[in-house]
Amino acid sequence: MTDTAEEFVSKLEIEFDDFEPGTITPETKYREMEEWSSMHALIVIAFINAEYNVTLNGEDLRNTETLLDIYNITKSKLN
Repeated sequence: MTDTAEEFVSKLEIEFDDFEPGTITPETKYREMEEWSSMHALIVIAFINAEYNVTLNGEDLRNTETLLDIYNITKSKLN
């Protein structure tokens, strides 16, 4: 993966129609966001599969708190 965590989050943020651009960072505890729903989890899984050809599952997401955690899991599955 050549993307930095910031680039990863910027690409992911585009997938979320209901998030104000620039409001999330790698350190964002995404489940604490008012807008977050289970639909967003599905969007994350689909985005990562399409963009990086990596399959994440519900357990992968349950083991994360921040978008940086998701980035790190994605990166580790590429190696």
